Amino acid sequence: MKKLKLTKENISISLILILSAVLNFANIGIEGYGNSYYAAGVKSMTLNLKNFFFVSFDPGSFVTIDKPPMGFWIQALFAKILGFNGWSILLPQALAGVISVYLIYFIVKKSFGSVAGLISGVCLSVTPVFVAASRNNTIDNLLVLTLLFACLALTLAAEKGKAKYLYLSLTLVGIGFNIKMLEAYMIGPAIYITYLLSSSIRLKKRIVHIFIGTFILLSVSLSWAFIVDLVPAQNRPYIGSSTDNSVMELIVGHNGLERLGIGSKSNKGFNASNNKKDDRQIQNNTEVSNDQNQQMNKENYNGSTNRMASGAENRDGQGGGSLQKAPNEGIPDGGPGGQGGLQGTFGGQTKAGIARLFSKNSLSDQIVWFLPLALLGFVAGAIKEKLRLKLDNKRKISLALWILWLVPEFIYFSYTTGLFHPYYLTMMAPPAAALAGIGIVTMWKLYNGKKWTSWLLPISLIIEGFVNMMMLSYFSNNLSDSIRKIILIALLLCFLTSSILAILNLLSFIRRKNNTNLSDNKDIHLKKILLGISMVSILTVPFIGSSAAITHSVNSTIPTAGLELLSNGERGGASFGKERSDNGKNSKLLDFLKSNITTEKYSLVVPSSQSADSIIIQTGEPVMALGGFSGSDKILSLDEFKEMVKNGEVRYVLTGGMGRGESSEILKWVAENGTLVPEGQYKDVVSDNEPNIKDSNDIKNKSKDDNQNVNSVRQNMGGPGGNNSEQLYDLKDEANILK
Repeated sequence: MKKLKLTKENISISLILILSAVLNFANIGIEGYGNSYYAAGVKSMTLNLKNFFFVSFDPGSFVTIDKPPMGFWIQALFAKILGFNGWSILLPQALAGVISVYLIYFIVKKSFGSVAGLISGVCLSVTPVFVAASRNNTIDNLLVLTLLFACLALTLAAEKGKAKYLYLSLTLVGIGFNIKMLEAYMIGPAIYITYLLSSSIRLKKRIVHIFIGTFILLSVSLSWAFIVDLVPAQNRPYIGSSTDNSVMELIVGHNGLERLGIGSKSNKGFNASNNKKDDRQIQNNTEVSNDQNQQMNKENYNGSTNRMASGAENRDGQGGGSLQKAPNEGIPDGGPGGQGGLQGTFGGQTKAGIARLFSKNSLSDQIVWFLPLALLGFVAGAIKEKLRLKLDNKRKISLALWILWLVPEFIYFSYTTGLFHPYYLTMMAPPAAALAGIGIVTMWKLYNGKKWTSWLLPISLIIEGFVNMMMLSYFSNNLSDSIRKIILIALLLCFLTSSILAILNLLSFIRRKNNTNLSDNKDIHLKKILLGISMVSILTVPFIGSSAAITHSVNSTIPTAGLELLSNGERGGASFGKERSDNGKNSKLLDFLKSNITTEKYSLVVPSSQSADSIIIQTGEPVMALGGFSGSDKILSLDEFKEMVKNGEVRYVLTGGMGRGESSEILKWVAENGTLVPEGQYKDVVSDNEPNIKDSNDIKNKSKDDNQNVNSVRQNMGGPGGNNSEQLYDLKDEANILK
């Protein structure tokens, strides 16, 4: 067994991994369950194998999460082994982040040496969006880890010309597809072009390998989708957010064309003109398309006001405890504008163009920090390695791989008008970090040369300083004096050291021009110190932004870190570090259901998942989200729902929140035919506007009065209103009538 030597390199990578672990794990409890839509699904998946395989959102297998299974399978396995709680479902992503840092170091080291690998690792570890995604149960960093393994296999395939490594690489991309669908294919150009341009074997063989690999890729990618779609609809949950109850349509539609800004479904989401402006989601005077509203409701909701908690035991026997939400999960986050009121929660809303990721929005300070260094670093590497279409060594292969990963994504995120969120930018973090590390090492070698390329290093460092200064200007007014001073000192050091490096380079040119016999070697030590100080200065600001996630919980559904998160906390825009005050506020509903539910298949029917997730997380009870996530999925017709009522499968329906399309018809019928349950029986706080209903006659009269004003009922169901807009109906009498 090879002993681990205590070398500078091993000590350095160990410190970098410790840094990454601290940023990803420290105080992770403040994140609660993260995205409660996903957390509820994972809870349901731990209850039985059917829910697990189909990625069911609810314990009753009524509707699925609208994502593929692999990422949530991993979370469910962790939850099953360690017990279902917030940290157990966040743990896989945090671990994936740390492992990704080591992988980027290892892959870059293979081609450009340990220093380049170490710089790449530290750059990735402090990239704000990467840290934010690592501290949340969104599955993007599990995808990043999978794709990094695919890159490792691809480099072996390109260097050695062995098809098995290409097949392994594309198999891993197929697995990535089953984590986040088409997002995994963003690395496709890098893998295909890099392998085709490699020169280890004849082109004809490479093309054959590509065709076979593509077949493997598609087979792995679509394996789960084909199996699920072959299962009769009555034997599985409805495919959430699909229009025809198929995974293939979900791939092409909601998770495909809509992300490109085409193929939008006009019947999805809120109508912007009628949408009630929940202060947790909607920023005044911001126009959002129907599909963007649907996506906001899905990935940016913080749950409806029906956030219920109970001390009841979970269905699988685990203690539920109190339903802890992330401390800022109910605060105004700017809706379409992000946590600090900046535009960019829906990336396609911001002005498309090359400057999008550098502009004042909620995208820029998530990823921009190392982009100039990465792009100039690639230029330096391409010049030094004489990069051409023939990739005949491992350094050229590495350069091609990373730039072909970075540039297509940079173009997509800069110009797309489709749906995407800031945390999707974590996909750009690995190639940007890799090229930054490669660039610093390569530019250092060129800096000590005698050509014009020696200017690339000081110029790139100065540009990095200006980018840091630009980011500071966007958020400085809301930062504390101490943080602002630290950043200003770092910027000053960056400009100072970069300028001195430029001056020393100029002096070297003058010496050579005058044929002075003075050697530049005596300046090498000084230049190394200056470069080291400059690098620390450049890393300081993104590190401060990333470390903000330790003390300020990220938005649970659109996780971002950076100076925006820090400035939002400094100006008092959120109650960071505190639990939501309404935890347990409506536990009386759960007590009511527990006392009255007997043989019904579903304990409760609600318009959408947003009214169901907290109950599922807390108790594991089967709650039917009638319209799926957004309330607009056409899962049941009115006749089918009546049949379920007749068969005694459902009894209680909680109206209010979001219900549109077919589900709105059902909710209207419920309001017209159900018996209204007095608020005092299921709410801890009775509405001031609610009449005091004392007996069954009052209930009947109240129901009749409500039926006379259908528009009023519809209004109650039209938006994620407060508890006063929610009404509980009992369908027991109607079931007897239907029989």
